Amino acid sequence: MTETQPTTGFRIDDKVFAGRVIEPGLYPVATPIGNLADISLRALEVLAGADLVICEDSRVSRVLLDRYGIHKPLAIYHEHNAARERPRLIAMLKGGMRLALISDAGTPLISDPGYKLVEEALAEEVRVVPVPGASAILSALMASGLPTDTFVFLGFLPHKAVARRHRLAAFATTPATLVAYESPHRVAEALADMAAVLGGNRRGVVARELTKHFEEFRRGTLTELLASVEAAPPRGEIVLLVGPPAEEVAGEADLEALLKAALETLGPGQAAAEIAKATGRPRKEVYALALKLRALADDADEDEAAP
Repeated sequence: MTETQPTTGFRIDDKVFAGRVIEPGLYPVATPIGNLADISLRALEVLAGADLVICEDSRVSRVLLDRYGIHKPLAIYHEHNAARERPRLIAMLKGGMRLALISDAGTPLISDPGYKLVEEALAEEVRVVPVPGASAILSALMASGLPTDTFVFLGFLPHKAVARRHRLAAFATTPATLVAYESPHRVAEALADMAAVLGGNRRGVVARELTKHFEEFRRGTLTELLASVEAAPPRGEIVLLVGPPAEEVAGEADLEALLKAALETLGPGQAAAEIAKATGRPRKEVYALALKLRALADDADEDEAAP
């Protein structure tokens, strides 16, 4: 027997809720990051009351909507079609429609193109209403054991080692916990660069499959975590966290590591300026060390090139 579902309603287990009519506008809605029970009643009301649900992958989103008996048309919106789809969606919003924006998992706009849609909607004076909920960033921080009073989200780290080290060097002395997303097949490379640039004794956490059956937190120094993932590579969705640096000024070894990373993409002068500013060390001192490191690197290259 097919159950009749109100057009603005939703279902929790065997109970059907009538829902409510929502005002026109764009509603970024946070959805579960793994456990489908991690969704708010307000999120269900908004999804059920929307004229259209904007999602990244209809196959993923249908699982959630079907779980709660929500039957709404879907519009696919991701990085590959965003430029083409945005004008159509903006036109709908300007026409008074109610659009819900979700990602495949968690809070939308975090490392996805949703922010551009919000930006254009606001420029057109469309009402934007956030509906908060699950977030992999906050979930990882909650159980990390690292300081949470100040943190910096780095998004997905660059794929190439040089760019990745340069990005890490920019935050090496930031007095905050660093949080980044990473794919499982690059976790070891990312941890190796973190240890080299930030220091192997910095505290870190590898969090994976958050809220799911195989949820796991590995805690230790960056050196210990690197050994752990090399011995037993993690699988699934990964969040990497690194605790803030010690309060004392960077030592000679740390300074050299930061400079080496910066010199991979910058000249000695610019590298010295950036690292001096980040560490509080005198620029003249840092520049002298940068020249020394560059000379050593050049000598090593000449030795390798010699017949």
